[in-house]
Amino acid sequence: MKIKINKKVLISKKKPPIIIAEISGNHCGKKSLFLKHIKIAAKSGADMIKIQTYEPKDITVNKRDKNFIIKKGKWKGKKLWDIYKKVHTPFSWHKDAFRLAKKLNIILFSTPFSIRAFNFLKKFDPPLYKISSFEITDFNLINHVAKTKKPIIISTGMANEKEIKKAISIISKYHKKIIILHCVSGYPIKDTDANISTIKKIQLKFKNFNIGLSDHTKDINSSLAASALGATVIEKHFKISEKVKSIDSDFSINPNQLQTLKNRSLKIFETLGNPKIGITDAEKGSLIYRRSIFASRRIEKGERLSKNNIVTYRPKIGICASKFFYILGKKAKKTIKAHSPIFKKMISK
Repeated sequence: MKIKINKKVLISKKKPPIIIAEISGNHCGKKSLFLKHIKIAAKSGADMIKIQTYEPKDITVNKRDKNFIIKKGKWKGKKLWDIYKKVHTPFSWHKDAFRLAKKLNIILFSTPFSIRAFNFLKKFDPPLYKISSFEITDFNLINHVAKTKKPIIISTGMANEKEIKKAISIISKYHKKIIILHCVSGYPIKDTDANISTIKKIQLKFKNFNIGLSDHTKDINSSLAASALGATVIEKHFKISEKVKSIDSDFSINPNQLQTLKNRSLKIFETLGNPKIGITDAEKGSLIYRRSIFASRRIEKGERLSKNNIVTYRPKIGICASKFFYILGKKAKKTIKAHSPIFKKMISK
């Protein structure tokens, strides 16, 4: 299904993958750095830029109970509240962000993490929305967002097939403009845990939708692999330089990597072509260099053709090599010189 975003971006299986730069917490709590990320992402090849819309109270509660402490991974020992407080994008920054994106002529959209956040976000009339992996089972939130009838990108980290189908069915009550992203919810994840081949399975299960990748690896290899599998959208965390040190920076790419991802994804798309078994236009000039049947020695008039007097050579001048067994035993109507091509008119029927 083709999905147009503001007449600027076309998401389609017949188009190169759309590259989304996710800023997330790489602003490090500084508004100037946040806006700078939007400017540089736009210059570095991003087709769209994504931010996140929430305050800590939209996600969790401020408790030191063990259930609200992260138990393993990069953020082990930290309170959920403290993490979200540190990395969230303040509501007060949104107006300037959307204004800047409009000035730069680039699409900016966001992930709302609650109905409250969504109600705030929709004031800016974003052209599409994102549902994160952690909210894929928040069917109430999904229903609210879907009512806008705007395109929705939904990540599938941790989700089973039943949960994905349920989320899709809720959105589908209002529209079919859905992009499903394969995602592994680790921050970061190893290349060996990316399971990019899952994209093919999702493509088979959800044939009517655009399928892409939300990539949390440290480089662009997984994203390029997804491009080769026909992903129509690639979402990657973005930082303006290696000097940025944030909770997300370890699995974010810099401007050069973003530009490389954009360029190489385009080249990969161009090599995919259209599935076809048979000769292509690019090959037609090479047909002449297939094999055809020649006389391996002088063949006298009336002599029967056999493996002892015929052979196949390039180029394809005479009878196609595929007819080798068919012409065995046929008689020569005339004398055929050694190493001469054999034509149909030279042999008996």
